[in-house]
Amino acid sequence: MSELQSMQSAYVGRFAPSPTGPLHFGSLLTAVASYCDAKSQNGTWLVRIEDTDIPRIYPGSETHILQCLDAFAFEPDADIIFQKDRLDLYQDVLNQLQQQDLVYACQCTRKMLGSNAIYAGTCRKLKLPFDHQAIRVKVSDQLICFDDRLQGQHCSNLAHELGDFVLKRRDGIINYQLAVVVDDYLQGMTHVVRGADLLDNTERQIWLGQLLGYPRLSYMHLPLAMNAQGQKLSKQNLAQALDPTQAPQLLQQAIAALHQLPVELDCPARMLAQAVAQWDVSRIPRTTQLAQIYQ
Repeated sequence: MSELQSMQSAYVGRFAPSPTGPLHFGSLLTAVASYCDAKSQNGTWLVRIEDTDIPRIYPGSETHILQCLDAFAFEPDADIIFQKDRLDLYQDVLNQLQQQDLVYACQCTRKMLGSNAIYAGTCRKLKLPFDHQAIRVKVSDQLICFDDRLQGQHCSNLAHELGDFVLKRRDGIINYQLAVVVDDYLQGMTHVVRGADLLDNTERQIWLGQLLGYPRLSYMHLPLAMNAQGQKLSKQNLAQALDPTQAPQLLQQAIAALHQLPVELDCPARMLAQAVAQWDVSRIPRTTQLAQIYQ
């Protein structure tokens, strides 16, 4: 049962940043697009902090995320959830998959796997105990396809391109793939708007959703903001943190970067309202990268 059953709309979308560093301009593009896409369809827009990888949480980044949401006038339609508070939910789903023999324990270390990009199923039939081991989900030799609203049809055969993948690490950390699928379901999500760097994750999430009997979602993967070195803006590449005091100017830049009609420089709430009223997905470049350089 959805946690938002009482407020379900035909469209439920979300912004789901990870606090491994401060929000940057690329994060703002996703926030603007996900918000405008939901609100232009009279939908529900939620915020989820994806912080299952607790050792990688950057000090102060959650505070910065919340400050930016307030400064840029992004108001979620329900309380913000934090994945680190929901670990028992993910473990329950893992237990369900284990009972159905859809996952198995894996003792392979990174050193043992070497540079192999495709897991060969080494531990699939070993029946190892689940304690203190990585947990992998079984994949099948089949093509998984989806029609992305911007990027068109995207397909992957997980068995040939990835192999059985990890849902829980040996150190007990819940993998992003599992947490996002479970939370999207529990929050009643219908639409996912995010960066094109996550495009290749989608077939994994569709596969997991199929195993769990969850409904298929609609996906839209946005072109990425790039820096002068040809790298996507990211925390790892030391992208400049959003300055909440410059919210109107940055919001105007983000709307322009998405090729939307210009909005007047004003307070962020009025700018967002104008952006929602003018929102047109057909104007967003159907590429995986934006041509202009950002910092």
